[in-house]
Formats: sequence, structure tokens, C-alpha cells
Amino acid sequence: MPRTFVIAQGGGPTAVINQTLAGAVSEIERRYPDAKILGSRHGVRGIRDGDYVDFSDVPPERMRAIGKTPGAALGSTRDKPDAAYCDLVLKGLRKVDADTFIYIGGNDTAGTQQILSDAAAGSIAFVHAPKTIDNDLVENDHTPGFISAGEFVAGAFRSVDLDFRALPGIYVGIVMGRHAGFLTAAAAAWRDDEDDGPHLLYAPERAFSVPRFIDDVKATMAKYKRCIVAVSEGVSTEDGRALVESLVPADKLERDAHGNIKLSGSDLSMAFERALAEGLPGKRARVDALGYMPRGYIGAINETDAREAFEAGVFAVDTADRGGGSVALQYDGGKTVMRLVPLSSVAGKTRHMPDGFMLPDTNQLSKEGMAYLNRLIPIKYEIGRPFV
Repeated sequence: MPRTFVIAQGGGPTAVINQTLAGAVSEIERRYPDAKILGSRHGVRGIRDGDYVDFSDVPPERMRAIGKTPGAALGSTRDKPDAAYCDLVLKGLRKVDADTFIYIGGNDTAGTQQILSDAAAGSIAFVHAPKTIDNDLVENDHTPGFISAGEFVAGAFRSVDLDFRALPGIYVGIVMGRHAGFLTAAAAAWRDDEDDGPHLLYAPERAFSVPRFIDDVKATMAKYKRCIVAVSEGVSTEDGRALVESLVPADKLERDAHGNIKLSGSDLSMAFERALAEGLPGKRARVDALGYMPRGYIGAINETDAREAFEAGVFAVDTADRGGGSVALQYDGGKTVMRLVPLSSVAGKTRHMPDGFMLPDTNQLSKEGMAYLNRLIPIKYEIGRPFV
């Protein structure tokens, strides 16, 4: 019988997640010309509900265009299957005679694949193809989606630093990142002089204190007459709780299907605005949440990121005959290579920014951290030194 592949996308969309979809579809068509390829709409929910796109009806030119388009073309979901849901998904896969299920997503998606793989007991190959702007998948040097999002963040903070040189004040940009600070650190990727912003970085890997934050801003203002701050939305207080938890009553906190607290919204921005107004009264200050913009901005689709995302889809198909697993992007001998690792090595785990990426007792990147970011997000523009 001809093979049947099911492909889905999970978690937050990115600028290049559709390249992974396009890579998988093209490789299946090349290697298995008689195979049936079904795209599940909205992740595992589509498998449960029997809601598919038949890629035999999609012409190659449309797939190429889809690959270059941000967002998740199949639709996404944050559903996390429990035992009953998992049973329905497996029944859905068996109903279409699926041999392989490729799920493109982050660590929660890898967790879903692990649950399904354990339940299927080898009857279907489950492959996790990596995707996340948070760059927080273990076993990976970097993940598809991170470079493009990082380039957006680097450009945004370089630009706002030039803005605040002209009209000095305080700027706080809140960047996505629940447990890992890689994307917030990317704000500093295009610094090329000591007084360039961002001057302060706050990542989830280090405890956050509002009084210490105010002291840091005061010291920076005294030195540079302006202060550019990049802060992860997932920063935590000394007790290990996300900062937003200390601002919102427990019964008002929103959570997704995976139990993750909703970090976005106005509460965090308002907290920083209030802290600055009280700690530095009269100072010109602005707080912005970059929100979803970095993760799927069409103007910052990095060519390397797009190519690697496509190759991850191709490699995901290659792994199907090996029983599945998680595709990992690793750095070897000056180049990125694809390797297959067990789902259990990735599922439910978080890769944090290494301690050595930030200088001890400061809020700035070390040479090691800058070298890592500059390798992935090299400076893209020539910038003239201002006169002020």
C-alpha cells in the first residue's frame, strides 16, 4: 500500500515554520511519489476531527509561495492531549492509515509526540520537527524561527537607541521569552560600541528585583543620559515566580492548555511604567511590549533561517524510516548539521541561556554571548556614529 504522511503545526507561528512544511512535502513527493500527504488543520485537533488538507491538490508553485510566507499555513493549536484526547488522535491517524506523523513545533509539541509515540507502541513513526523563536529546545544549537525573530529584535533595539540619542530618556522593551532569555539577548546583537543600547538586559535566567532595576536605570542615566532596557516577559522574582504572578491575583491569572501562565498583556507594561514613574519621577520614559511582532514579521525573514527550516522538514522525512524522533540543529565544525535525537531528550525540557552568556553581576552580555549571537545574527547595516 502507498504510504500516508500526516503533517501538522503546533504552538506559536514563526516567520519560517512554513518552510519546514514545504520542505517535508517536497521531500515526500520526491522520495515517495505515490504517497498520500495530509496536512492537519490546527495541529492534533485536525487529526481528532478529521480536518485535513490533501497536498495532492496543492500545486508546487503554491507550496513554494507558502514556504516564503510567515505564520502557520495549516493553522496551529496549543491543545495538549490527555489520555482520552490521545486516544482520539491515534484513532484519527489510524483511520487515514497514517505511517508517519510529522509535528512541527516547540517543546510542548515534542511532548505531545512523546505521549502519542508511547501510546502507539511503534505502529506509527512520530517525528518532531523543531520550531520556536524562544530558542529553548535542548539538543539544539539554535532553532528555526529564532534567527529571524532575533534579527527583528536586534534591529528594533538598535533603532530605538538611535531615537533616544536624539531625544534622551528611558526606554523599556518587553520581549517574548517565557523561560529562556535568548531572544531578549538578541536585542544586543547589533551593539558595536560600549555606549550603544540596550544598556540593560533582564532575562528569565536571573532573578528580577524592581528596586535593583530602578538603581540600574539611575546609574545608566547618570552615565549615558539615556537608558535602553530589554526585558523578557518571563522574568521572575527572587522567589522563582514570574513577575506577572506578583502583579495579578491568582484567580485572575490566565493559563493555556499546557498550564503556562499568560505573560502578555497590559499588566507587565503598566508595572514597569509605575515603577519608573515612582523611582525616576519627571524622567521621559516609554514602555513597549513587542508582543507577537518579532515572531512572524515578513520584513525580517532571514535567508539562513528559511533555508535551515526547509532542511529540517526534509530531514524529518528522512527520519521516518528510522522510527521517528526529534530533529535537532547542531553546530559542528563551523556549520549547522541536522541530527536525530530521541523524543524523550527534548519533550518537556527547556534549554536555558548558559550562565556564561552574561557578565557576572551585570546586566550585559559577555564576549561568549555576543559571539554566539553575532554568529547567528551578524550586523546587517552600516550605521554612522551620531554627533550626540
